[in-house]
Amino acid sequence: MDIKEILTEQHPLEPFLPDGARLLMLGSFPPQRKRWSMEFYYPNLNNDFWRIMGMIFYGNKARFLTSSGRAFCRETIVDFLTAKQIALYDTATQIRRLNDNASDKYLEVVEPTDIKALLRCIPDCRAIASTGQKATDIIAEQFGIASPLPIGEHTEIVHEGRRLEIWRMPSSSRAYPLKLERKAEIYGRMFRKVDFFI
Repeated sequence: MDIKEILTEQHPLEPFLPDGARLLMLGSFPPQRKRWSMEFYYPNLNNDFWRIMGMIFYGNKARFLTSSGRAFCRETIVDFLTAKQIALYDTATQIRRLNDNASDKYLEVVEPTDIKALLRCIPDCRAIASTGQKATDIIAEQFGIASPLPIGEHTEIVHEGRRLEIWRMPSSSRAYPLKLERKAEIYGRMFRKVDFFI
């Protein structure tokens, strides 16, 4: 297929920026709608992001599933993120899919997100966490830091007078070769280090 024939997609969601957000978590871009189980971030049941959050904060990987287990519960997730002051968005606002799947490997970023503009909307934010390699690369480019950081590690920068920690987290995709429990351990360590109550 000619690249000119590939549809350019606009990000389908608004940034989730709760009042007092202290952590901004950034992925790459949502999967195709046919893979969504809810109208929110990380909607694919085959992505373990919400299972990781459930394990860390509640000791229950099914915490954010609906009673049927066939979807994630948006309302429960929004309440959790608001209470924990966690903001979510992605590092691309326009993309082309070079293959018919959700893999970052086949995402062409047409327009990266202006992460610095996002940060101005959440003045209490003191940490950014990427949830995959493509997200890490875009963050590194925008802030002029070395990439890749080792998985589970961070670097510190000062941006517009604000001290920020930039964390590189493992992908929550099941295609990423790390067990769920190990991913939860790495994410949990990050949350503790950025002073989240778990």
